[in-house]
Amino acid sequence: LWATLEEGQKLTGTVKSLTSYGAFVDIGGMDGMIHISELSWNRIKHPSEVVNVGDTVEVTIKKLDPETRKISLGFKKLEDNPWEILKRDYPVGTDCKAKIVGLASFGAFANILPGIDGLIHISDLSWTKKIKHPSEFTKVGETIDVVVLEIDKENRRLSLGHKQLEQNPWDTYETIYKPGTVHIGKITESMDKGAVITLNEGGEGFATPKHLVKEDGTQAQLGEELPFMVIEFVKDSKRIILSHSRTFEDVKDEPRRENN
Repeated sequence: LWATLEEGQKLTGTVKSLTSYGAFVDIGGMDGMIHISELSWNRIKHPSEVVNVGDTVEVTIKKLDPETRKISLGFKKLEDNPWEILKRDYPVGTDCKAKIVGLASFGAFANILPGIDGLIHISDLSWTKKIKHPSEFTKVGETIDVVVLEIDKENRRLSLGHKQLEQNPWDTYETIYKPGTVHIGKITESMDKGAVITLNEGGEGFATPKHLVKEDGTQAQLGEELPFMVIEFVKDSKRIILSHSRTFEDVKDEPRRENN
């Protein structure tokens, strides 16, 4: 019987026993083993999730070792490979729904097909929100809309995005927040190094303490709504630096500039 076997050959056998690492199959008087990793494209904890003793199974000989008479068998069907299905049904640019299955400091893991989890990098969650951890934006078990950004079938990596479903607002901000323009904004977060300003047209800016001094000499406080001048706009790093003080300092300086 051994002489009739060859790698790649398809056979029908009967499952004889199960172990934590695989299933042993009788293929006509000889035993072969299906390693647990060859039983399913999905992650399984035990072979009993896929086969039971006594089951008739179709297998493929993956490797023959004449010296030890060991036979390694394959059970997964190529057409069932979820990465092939992913590439066929979810090409790059496809919009779909995904279920959040895990969170890490660098992003959220989302499932779009059984056996395939993709990563939404923290930078791809939002165009405007400064997210320190994905838990500020989503949670495990939640279903969100995503777009397929990249498929690396060889390394089994899938990159997903959420913010890409919307137009980049920074394209618009670039035309609105030109240095020197004045806009109304509300102080929504205060810290030692300055304050976060939510602007009426959308987006957030930052002002250092010296730029939060009001005309009467007092410091602007959390919750105040004031005019702010844009003193720096950097689209690539999504940075808008603002100043309330400049809105009245520049007015005071105008006559002096005219006399010079």
